[in-house]
Amino acid sequence: MKAFGFLSFGHYANVPGSVTRTAGEMLHQSIEIAQGADEIGVNGAYVRVHHFARQAASPMPLLSAMAATTKRIEVGTGVIDMRYENPLYFAEEAAALDYIADGRIALGVSRGSPETALRGYEAFGYTDDEDRERGSVLAREKFDLFLEAIDGAGIAPGDPRMVGAGRYLAVEPHAPSLRDRIWWGSGSRATAEETGRKGLNMMSSTLVTEATGQPFHELQREQIELFRAAYKEAGHTGAPRVSVSRSVFPLVSDQDRAYFGLRSEDGDDQIGIIDGYRSTFGKTYAAEPDVLISQLKQDEAVMAADTLMLTIPNQLGPEYNLHVLQAFAEHVAPALGWKPNTEGPVQGDPVA
Repeated sequence: MKAFGFLSFGHYANVPGSVTRTAGEMLHQSIEIAQGADEIGVNGAYVRVHHFARQAASPMPLLSAMAATTKRIEVGTGVIDMRYENPLYFAEEAAALDYIADGRIALGVSRGSPETALRGYEAFGYTDDEDRERGSVLAREKFDLFLEAIDGAGIAPGDPRMVGAGRYLAVEPHAPSLRDRIWWGSGSRATAEETGRKGLNMMSSTLVTEATGQPFHELQREQIELFRAAYKEAGHTGAPRVSVSRSVFPLVSDQDRAYFGLRSEDGDDQIGIIDGYRSTFGKTYAAEPDVLISQLKQDEAVMAADTLMLTIPNQLGPEYNLHVLQAFAEHVAPALGWKPNTEGPVQGDPVA
């Protein structure tokens, strides 16, 4: 682990105990947390994307505001559900964000997790005749077109009266190195290998869509190894990045113990069904800093990844969430190999 960031689901609800009761409060508080995290030295500010729910939904305005008001922190998503996206408009937005952020972006994309709406992407105007229930074929076809677009390929035939005969036009703006900052959200061995073959970065969540009886962190570490092997076998020669997500809470105050002290007694992974797949869910880490350091050093996936995303309880507000990030930066992260954002952009490990 070289870097860590926060991952916010962007929840908001007018319920007792919530400091984040409206969408407006969620958006402004997310920007405030990114600004404070930037000053702490945190490496990344990432948001989940869900539709038809009281959570963060359209990430580009939020990420643009984060990027424009910070100096060093990377901004990104974990993940954008490609089923709901227009791939060409998304390519334009992604390039614009890349320029605003001066390259400080990590856009995680995938087919997405189950949504509250039944085939909600159809309400957005998209259908998948081959896989109507999950929309997996649709997501991958749209993602492939998105990659073509950000690579600068000619997409639309030009009007010969305006651009001459036989020309195909690329979407604009075009950010030449944008592909280096695109991640695929992988949850299985197959998707990890496919991500490597495409030469993308790999983002892995707090669950994997496999259940073999192995501990969660071992399953995830194996997927990381398969990703890197496939990346190299496909002839890519770069230094791809890998991130994993965890719920981690250093218990350094009475408030921490009141909120998360009981979580320290729940130290097991969970097995469940998500989207029809038998899946393994990672445990929550909540303990004194010295215990956390020992636990996380034994987490094979955390130590194999370059970036750890800490899922934060955003409804507890900016002040408390910045306290969690400060505590992790001060008491835990240095022992894991962390380098603050003042030391420059995060680099992946060369596959060679």
